[in-house]
Amino acid sequence: MRRNKPKYKQIIDAAVVVIAENGYHNAQVSKIAKQAGVADGTIYLYFKNKEDVLISLFQEKMGQFVEKIYEELAGIETAAEKLHVLIDKHFSFLAEDHHLATVTQLELRQSNKDLRLKINDVLKDYLTLIDSILQTGIETGEFSENIDIRLARQMIFGTIDETVTTWVMNDHRYGLIESVDKVHSLLLNGCSGS
Repeated sequence: MRRNKPKYKQIIDAAVVVIAENGYHNAQVSKIAKQAGVADGTIYLYFKNKEDVLISLFQEKMGQFVEKIYEELAGIETAAEKLHVLIDKHFSFLAEDHHLATVTQLELRQSNKDLRLKINDVLKDYLTLIDSILQTGIETGEFSENIDIRLARQMIFGTIDETVTTWVMNDHRYGLIESVDKVHSLLLNGCSGS
């Protein structure tokens, strides 16, 4: 219910900026409140603490992202096309918001183990989506029937994720979107049966 309130979204969006610019450990709740244009205490009406803000941020943004990909994939028949859409949307989503890219690629990795486990929970829908693309590819004969779905999923997610991380670490000096076709070709060749 709290997610439908405008201040919730304001706080999430402010947290993305503050965490990206200051790092998670230096992102005080007061800085997030100031960026959101709300009183410090207002944060606690929506979130338990700063950790809850980070987890909610990831749930909210990743949830929107996965939802958009599912919408884009509706009606697409081939696994190859689905994989291309997945890569394109992943890169586009993060290229459009450099702050969010910094938070997802750098800050989440620096958080403690318990926090990472909670965040990994959110990733399950995304990984399930990759599994369904792989399964489609096996069923249509586009991908090898001997493919290990778990290993292929790790390869696909790892490649996409590392490509974005490298882009972030290089201060967005090159276009991420220009990498879509190259990454798609690389992954497609790794999954094909030939």
